[in-house]
Amino acid sequence: MGTEGHADGTVGKALDVLDLVASYGRPVRFSEVLENAIYPKATLYRFLQTLTHQGMLAYDADRQTYSLGVRLVRLAHAAWAQSSLAPLARPYLDELASQTGETIHLAQMDQGQVLYVDKRNATRPVDMFSQAGKVGPAYCTGVGKAMLAFMPAEAVSAAVARQSFHRFTQQTLDSPEKLMAELAAISARGHAFDREEHEPGIICCAVPILSRSGKVLGALSVTSTTSRTNLQALEGHAATIKDCAARIAAEAENWRFPEQN
Repeated sequence: MGTEGHADGTVGKALDVLDLVASYGRPVRFSEVLENAIYPKATLYRFLQTLTHQGMLAYDADRQTYSLGVRLVRLAHAAWAQSSLAPLARPYLDELASQTGETIHLAQMDQGQVLYVDKRNATRPVDMFSQAGKVGPAYCTGVGKAMLAFMPAEAVSAAVARQSFHRFTQQTLDSPEKLMAELAAISARGHAFDREEHEPGIICCAVPILSRSGKVLGALSVTSTTSRTNLQALEGHAATIKDCAARIAAEAENWRFPEQN
């Protein structure tokens, strides 16, 4: 396949390759990357070499594998400190976890997907997909829908276009039409639910974190399981979650946190 047409030029193509290597979640050989790359062999090799020289990737000559480079750790730490809500939200998450005894998620929107930036485990921890640093779908998670419901129409359209609408469970909203109807209900209600839409047995109540001007900074949720509680009980925490979200938003603006669409 040709290399023409990438809106962000060479830098965008190189980042595509970096994302591809990262997607394996393990060291990967050139032949494996080539199988899924959209670039010709020579072009792909050139990008991998450049990324390795820049410390974004590391190459193990003995195993002949590529993995994410140490430079990314430094950049990730800087991004977490400068652009993530996590550092300033820490005490509020601790308080909310203590009040509810349930799992607490803090998330932000990243290219139409949910980026989990912090998490507090429940008093009785539950194994689930979400972990700080993981990216999840926006259309079938409480935090994702809470953010989408309060984003500008243009941003929502762009984000919806990025959703796969894969049906993870029988409850998953599997079309743009169903999602948009849900977002309207969330906007009117002020909080969102995950009704076992991403993982069986996992439910949550989530609220957006909004700046004074109404821009979405992130989202906050209280998450539990159907074996332990129900949506009605989780909704009982809605006022508490909203208060926590408001305090995080105020803290963010005090520190001049960059507003994000």
